[in-house]
Amino acid sequence: MTLQELSNACGVSVSYLSQVERDNATPTLGTLAEIAAALDVGIEHFIATPRQSDSVTRASERQQFAVSGTSVIYERIGAEFPGHELTSFVLNVPAGYASETIQHAGEELIFVLDGEILQVVDGQQFLLRPGDSIHYLGQHPHSWSNPGDRMARLLWTGKMLHGATPSAHIPHEISSSPVPDETRLDAPEGAPDATAK
Repeated sequence: MTLQELSNACGVSVSYLSQVERDNATPTLGTLAEIAAALDVGIEHFIATPRQSDSVTRASERQQFAVSGTSVIYERIGAEFPGHELTSFVLNVPAGYASETIQHAGEELIFVLDGEILQVVDGQQFLLRPGDSIHYLGQHPHSWSNPGDRMARLLWTGKMLHGATPSAHIPHEISSSPVPDETRLDAPEGAPDATAK
């Protein structure tokens, strides 16, 4: 969006917007609200400064959730702040689990913490064990499964391109015990797909 387009949308002069952009002027909250509305963001986008401590997750306090229809338990480890692009989870994948094959914009990086995972990308199979990793573009057809006889744990990090912000889809906390089907929750936007075959 050009300064002229923003000016037309919010009613603030181009010269003043230019000064704000270059940190040569400080808008009032009213003016900032008009600019925020024209940019389709909340006013907190400009005034909320996240503390670094807010991005720390403790193992004993980490939020967990399940995606409806699957037995995978997710642990959110990524933080949300203006401008963030990465999403990250620890996935607890039960033995015998298999995902569907999907494609999407963005990219994924998987690092195996425990157990083993059979990752398929573009028809190629890769058996990954603790310490192994794989990084690929989401546009390539991909799926994964746990062929082992025990739970596998993965560190999943990705850049998922979507229209909604992750904060619009915050999951509710669940216990660390297996989650019955009737209590499964929808995944937040950006969570890796885990729909079982």
